[in-house]
Amino acid sequence: MQVKMRREERREQLLTVAWSIVREGGADLLTLGRLAERAHVTKPVVYDHFPSRPALLMVLYKEFDDQQTVKLEHALRAAPRTLQGQAQAIASSHVDCVLAHGNELVSILGAVEGTPELERLKLGSEAAYADLCQAALRPYASKDQPSRASIIAILGAAEALAQAAVRQEIPRDEAIAEITTNIVLNLSR
Repeated sequence: MQVKMRREERREQLLTVAWSIVREGGADLLTLGRLAERAHVTKPVVYDHFPSRPALLMVLYKEFDDQQTVKLEHALRAAPRTLQGQAQAIASSHVDCVLAHGNELVSILGAVEGTPELERLKLGSEAAYADLCQAALRPYASKDQPSRASIIAILGAAEALAQAAVRQEIPRDEAIAEITTNIVLNLSR
């Protein structure tokens, strides 16, 4: 039986159910029909919010990206105004965000790989995230650092270490410590 909700409440409910489907079985199981069934609504209700499966997947990716940015901004504001403090904030917020949605995000990205719209969204998100990290670290780095190349290298290593923590190859705290050390050493040269 379909429960009457305000439009925004329904959208939030659908996104919550979509995340649970992805978490339980991967993005391949996320279809608009399955979402309607699990949310106890009709397919037209789902299509009213998400015109296609790729559109839904892009909304999920954007939601993850927005959460990651908010967590990073909060961590940077709360951290000591030193290279070590800012590096630790970047490392911990990155690892914690990936741990919170790591498997789901990998599944979502794989499901829409090759979609030009998602690629543009992903590249724009990555650039904005890199800009935020670069601006946070610049006051504490040595001359001409952090370069864009340094930021790309740092974030690549951070992603690899965070994914290793998701797979439980290394503990969360070890991933954070290694990312922090990598940032400090990279920007102290």
